[in-house]
Amino acid sequence: MGDLKKDDKKQTGGQRPRRRNPSQGEREESEFIEKLVSINRVAKVVKGGRRFAFGALVVVGDGNGRVGFGSGKAREVPEAIRKATEEAKGSMVRIPLREGRTLHHDISGRYDAGRVHMRTAPPGTGIIAGGPMRAVFEALGLRDVVAKSIGSSNPHNMIRATFEGLTRILSPRSVASKRGKKVSDIVGQRETTETSNGASNGAAEAAVEAANGAVNETGK
Repeated sequence: MGDLKKDDKKQTGGQRPRRRNPSQGEREESEFIEKLVSINRVAKVVKGGRRFAFGALVVVGDGNGRVGFGSGKAREVPEAIRKATEEAKGSMVRIPLREGRTLHHDISGRYDAGRVHMRTAPPGTGIIAGGPMRAVFEALGLRDVVAKSIGSSNPHNMIRATFEGLTRILSPRSVASKRGKKVSDIVGQRETTETSNGASNGAAEAAVEAANGAVNETGK
């Protein structure tokens, strides 16, 4: 027995084999931002009574332009969340972001009865959205965006409508390649449009304020 142990030490170089560090996989998984959107309990009527199950809707993103969603169903809540998380990680898509904080342009999305509208926002605006849409934006890495749901309040429809709109967002580089132009030309046109829209909005606000002031003076 002593000779066998010596032979084993010689083959392994006198060192014990290294064990895999379990925390390494946990670090890789922790790189993703996981958001639990909703948990739904469903019941199936059987001969002996009712059999309960749980459905989970999860959004997963890396906070840097990649996001996905998934749903899972199981007899227990943790198992349903695990299934939904795995599906979300497998369905992640890349969304182009403007300056890494907002959308490149306004966009609307629609799925079934769910309709959403998303708009770009200046720095410091924050995420003005609620419920499932906020979870998508936070996992995606957006910091300035204004969004509104004008359709169904069903979480599944809102999530799918949001993704339908986000996947149609085009970056200036992709638009320039399709039109055969330079990126600077596309960006210049966008800045000109935003400036004109801002000026028209400012003029409209000034006109409304002047009209309100005239009405107040007339009332006095």
